[in-house]
Amino acid sequence: MKQVLLSADGEISVYCVPDAVADDLETYCLEFSCHWLHESPDAARYRVKRGSAVVVCYTEKDFIEYLNRYICTDPSSLVTTLHNVYCKEELPEKYRGLPYFNF
Repeated sequence: MKQVLLSADGEISVYCVPDAVADDLETYCLEFSCHWLHESPDAARYRVKRGSAVVVCYTEKDFIEYLNRYICTDPSSLVTTLHNVYCKEELPEKYRGLPYFNF
């Protein structure tokens, strides 16, 4: 298990995820946000009609739930939320260099 940084246009959080996810974080995140959310029947609850369009509403917590429920046998978990940290430039030294994805 390795640590990664995730956010959804909010505070950055540190999560512990399986090595394979951490080592290819962008691929897993894009599969979730660009494909699974839009195509999977299991993701219907994230699709919301707004006027004539259908949009997806989710956060990084939903990505972790997706990993735990559909992708990985080893559970991912929240380590900590970095309060008042919204971009990589504000990261405490100990978290710099970790894989990061903002949804």
